[in-house]
Amino acid sequence: MKNNLNYAVIGSGSWATAIVKILSDNLKSVTWYIRNAENLDYIEKNKHNPNYLSSVELNLSKIQVNGNINEVVRTADVIILVVPSEFINSELEKIKIDISKKIIISGIKGVVPETGLLVGEHMINNFNILNENFLVIAGPCHAEEVALERLSYLTIACSKKSLAKTVCLDFSNKYIKTKVSDDVIGIEYSSMLKNIYAIAAGIAHGLGYGDNFQSILMSNAIREIKRFIKKKYKIKRNINHSAYLGDLLVTGYSVFSRNRMFGNMIGKGYTVKSAQMEMKMIAEGYISTKKAMQLNAKNIKKAKTPIIEAVHAILYEKKNPKNTFKKLNEKLN
Repeated sequence: MKNNLNYAVIGSGSWATAIVKILSDNLKSVTWYIRNAENLDYIEKNKHNPNYLSSVELNLSKIQVNGNINEVVRTADVIILVVPSEFINSELEKIKIDISKKIIISGIKGVVPETGLLVGEHMINNFNILNENFLVIAGPCHAEEVALERLSYLTIACSKKSLAKTVCLDFSNKYIKTKVSDDVIGIEYSSMLKNIYAIAAGIAHGLGYGDNFQSILMSNAIREIKRFIKKKYKIKRNINHSAYLGDLLVTGYSVFSRNRMFGNMIGKGYTVKSAQMEMKMIAEGYISTKKAMQLNAKNIKKAKTPIIEAVHAILYEKKNPKNTFKKLNEKLN
């Protein structure tokens, strides 16, 4: 039996569209904030998103689209943030009403660039959201497969497990299976970092490395994630859980991965600017790479992260990908 919470989704990209589809399949109604007026009109007239997951026919009898973010959040019990991290601060700044008592779910895979904070930290510090009312939704789950109703798994993390279980129930259906976690910070960091390793996987593919090397790269990547998160938030966690390792693997290997696609272009010789211009979607791992380096530098004793350092050298220091990966090869095991 589903709950009586009112959900609002902030964002209009592929993952936001997938979440709207899930909730409209499961619940009586969901409110959807669409910033672009032209896109909003198109969705209302044609019942699908013109830019993302355009094959999905949306059930507008259950979906209320709205271009006023304050109207959307005012009536919501639960606000789901699914905006690229690069733009989340500018969208949040539009909110002029008190949302401190709302339940906030982050589907964002990165930190807030302006503050360098995880989304949870940003919401708690700037909007007085209660820690127990902040949740994270994580994969392994690609929006494109949700659109096709292929069996997918989600992890809902919250310090208050009873709330996580409530949200899990609202997301669960025949093609979505859900799990609960209390490692909110660890999963937020992992969700950010896995995009960097997906870029690394893409670069390797673009350079001509094969599956054997990719497997070594990913096995080293999950150990890097473990070391990095341990420095930031040391609790007992199983890094092989689907929210960490599973999400890393699907992002690193899938043809749907925008970060892998971005890395592949870099490996093939594109500049960062030319790759970004050609891609329709944002590769959040680009910003995450810089932020991860900055966050690690703040540690008294830095975590060992040779893959992140290699990706940073290529993206931000304009180092040659072929030479950089040749050096990286000697550091992997």
